[in-house]
Amino acid sequence: MGDWVIAIGNPFGLTQTVTAGIISAVGRANVGIADYEDFIQTDAAINPGNSGGPLVNLNAEVIGINSAIFTRSGGYQGIGFAIPANMAKIVMESLIEHKKVVRGWLGVSIQDIDENLAESFGLSSTEGVLIGDVTPNSPAERDGIERGDVIVEYQGKEIEDVNDLRNLVAQTPVGTDASVEVIRDGKLTHLTVTIGEQPADLFARGGPAGPVQPSAEYGMSLENMTPDLARRFGYQDETGGAVVMDVEPGGLAEMSGLRPGDLIKEVNRERISNAQEFWDVAGTAPEDKGLLLLVKRGKTTRYILLKVE
Repeated sequence: MGDWVIAIGNPFGLTQTVTAGIISAVGRANVGIADYEDFIQTDAAINPGNSGGPLVNLNAEVIGINSAIFTRSGGYQGIGFAIPANMAKIVMESLIEHKKVVRGWLGVSIQDIDENLAESFGLSSTEGVLIGDVTPNSPAERDGIERGDVIVEYQGKEIEDVNDLRNLVAQTPVGTDASVEVIRDGKLTHLTVTIGEQPADLFARGGPAGPVQPSAEYGMSLENMTPDLARRFGYQDETGGAVVMDVEPGGLAEMSGLRPGDLIKEVNRERISNAQEFWDVAGTAPEDKGLLLLVKRGKTTRYILLKVE
């Protein structure tokens, strides 16, 4: 960071425009532009028409491709983003060799770890990523990764958050035997996973009936899974569980991240088959520990801690 760079482009139709600035940050993610984000942030002026132009260092080396800006006015406001050249090179080589973008794939649902989740899993820090679910017949399942594992290292590189792992796996050649370090039940475990090819549709969205049970304490109502609810929310492959039917605005469930249509599969690491089993576990759980829920939403499964402060 702090190195001088030059952005070249065609802003507003003004060809061969050059602007200068510094690198403000690297590894910028969660911008909401793409599924895979690892942007170079710069204050070199980037405006509509700069996209696709090079970001060049003072050695005349292309280090990025100008891509986007953060703006409230529609024009430059001091924050621009460029795709790193090494990431673009991987995509280019994949297109040349395979005629499509081929990315590595583990086959897991992952999430960042906050302080509450770290406490629930007995972790000493919030670094690493938590495995919320493992896709059947995926590389992760075949090679021993389990739900509840925390990946802390991949191919010798420490993992801080979801963006770290997602980008590293995506850039790993298919067929590579990748070294993965996980924390499982408080112990460090070494695994070797053979990386597969990411499915093309990876980011596609998509018990007996019982009465809705309201809960003032948790701020939500649940219903047993039924064939109708399974079709409505896309859970035809699931059996059992409790479906969140309603959440109270500003209540604990909403503040914790639960949404109507979520399917609660586990409570405190115990599988539940219906809403009553949820309330049974909730009624006996220690208040200071809260409820650790395994929740499915669409094709994604993650852990959510429901804790009364």
